[in-house]
Order: sequence, then C-alpha cells, then structure tokens
Amino acid sequence: MSKDKVIHKTSVGGQALIEGVMMNGPKGAAISVRHTDGSIKTEMNEVKHIKDKFSFLGWPFIRGIVNFIESMVIGYKSLMRSAELSGQLEAEENTEDMSKLDKWLNDHLGPKMVTAITAVMSVIVVGVCMLLFFYAPTYLVDLVDSKLLGGAISDFHPFFEGIIKMIIVVCYMLAVSQMNDIKRVFMYHGAEHKSIFCYEKGLELTVENVRTCKRFHPRCGTSFIFIVLITSVIVSSVTVLVFPILNSPDYRLLWTAVKIIAILPVVTGISYELIRYAGRHDNIVTKIFSAPGLWMQRVTTKEPTDDMIEVAITSIKAVITDNPEDDKLV
Repeated sequence: MSKDKVIHKTSVGGQALIEGVMMNGPKGAAISVRHTDGSIKTEMNEVKHIKDKFSFLGWPFIRGIVNFIESMVIGYKSLMRSAELSGQLEAEENTEDMSKLDKWLNDHLGPKMVTAITAVMSVIVVGVCMLLFFYAPTYLVDLVDSKLLGGAISDFHPFFEGIIKMIIVVCYMLAVSQMNDIKRVFMYHGAEHKSIFCYEKGLELTVENVRTCKRFHPRCGTSFIFIVLITSVIVSSVTVLVFPILNSPDYRLLWTAVKIIAILPVVTGISYELIRYAGRHDNIVTKIFSAPGLWMQRVTTKEPTDDMIEVAITSIKAVITDNPEDDKLV
C-alpha cells in the first residue's frame, strides 16, 4: 500500500478547538481537550440532524446549506465548551495577567452585562464582515471600472469581485496565523486531519502512525471556503448574464442583497456537493478544484506535537465503531 493510499472513505469530520479537537462520527460528537493539569478530558454529545425529522432537507443541493448551518452551530458550541473543559477559563480568571479592561468590566458591570456586551460586539463584527466581504468588493470594482477604466470590465464584475474576496480571505488567514493562540489551534487542526487520514488508510490509530500521515485533506473547511468562492464567481456571472440590470451601479444594494439571500444558499448547496465528490474521488478534476483549498491548508494547518496527536486520537476513537461501514462516505 502506497504512503497516501486511502482504503476507506469516511464521513467522520472534525474541527480544531481550544487545546483540543472535536470529531463528529456515527457515535456522535466527541470533544477531547488537553487540560491544564496535563490530562485529556473527553465529552460525548448526541448529534440530532434536522434532516432525520424532515427528510427533504437531506436531498442533494438542499443538504448543503442545512449541514453548513448545523456545522456552524455545533462548531461554535464545541469551541466554547473546549475552553471550559481545558481549564483555560479558570486559569485566566486566576491569573494576574488578566487585562485591566477585563477586570474593570467584571468588577463594575457583572458577568451578565459582560456577556451581553460580548453578544452585541459579535453582531457588530458579523455586520462589518458582511460589509467587507459582500459590499466592499462590489463597490471597489464599480469604482475602479467607472473612474479609471471607463466601463471596460462592466461585463466581468463578478469575476473581479471574486478575486478581491479571495484576496481578503487569504490576507485574513495569513494575519490571524501569526497569533500564538491561533497557531496552536492550527496545530490541532493538523492533528485532526492526520488522525482522520490514518483511520482512512486502515492503520492503527497510534501516535507513530498518525505522525506519518499528511495534514492536507480535501474535505476540510478551508477547501470548502475556496470552493464556495470559485462557485460564487460562476453563479454570479451567470446571474448577471440573465439579469444584466443587476450589474448596474444603480442597483448595487439590490445586487448585494441578491448575493446574500438568493445566491449564497445556492452556492453553498453546489459547493457542498462538490466537496463531497472530492472526498469520494481522486482524479484530475477533483485535484484541480481542490488545489486552492489544499494550498491554503499550508496556512490553516500546522504540524502537531505528539501530545496534540494523542488528543486527536482520543477524539476520533470516541466516535467510530468497529464496523467501518457505519461511517462510510456515500
């Protein structure tokens, strides 16, 4: 068997957390973290999919947006829970390194008000991101085209908007990757990928075997982001050809709303099917459209330490069964 030969395409997926890894498999979702005392804490959670209640939500192209929302919810909850299980919150509360602002807020406003402020700030951040990612590229391309190019690229606005979005994503990833805490998350991200590859290759889940596996996986969320961006360029271009009025600067706000409300769900559905196909097949087509995401994983994943690999192994073992068919990717 060659070094990277996969003998079992699994549906098991995961996410890097604060000092840990979350794995989602046939037994549920397992959160495994390295506690500040050095031990590994694992918590199992039952995962209920809405498609089990409403079967039509599991249909191709519909299941993409449903699974995306579910993954976001599960991922956020797991991330918050990992901070608690790892003991990081207690360590921050007891340390003298807590910022003066944090101390002032806790002392004068109380925990509930701090939570409310955090929620408001989160909404503001999401709003800024939406403006930066959806409105700014459209405005910038319109501005350059009208002021500098005299409308020479008016028929290719979606393409250039897509390029700007990709640049924004890459710059953001490169910027956050320089943060020490994020570097550790990216190392756990690498441990997650390597342990899944080890399982898919039919090898025993040991630190030695996992260490030899690659850390770039075609079903990663990073790859999904780039497939979404590429697909959005295609779908947006077709939409503008069918409804050319949307390409007018006078309808910029309408075009932005259409992209968020109508195009984004379609793009997410198509991208989900593409990444599923990439996870099941290994050919020239999948290699081409997976290449940008796999390249970006050189930023979003780092080589993990052995103790990080141990955490990832603990998490994946908690969600798999003795029968590989239970988590076969179909």
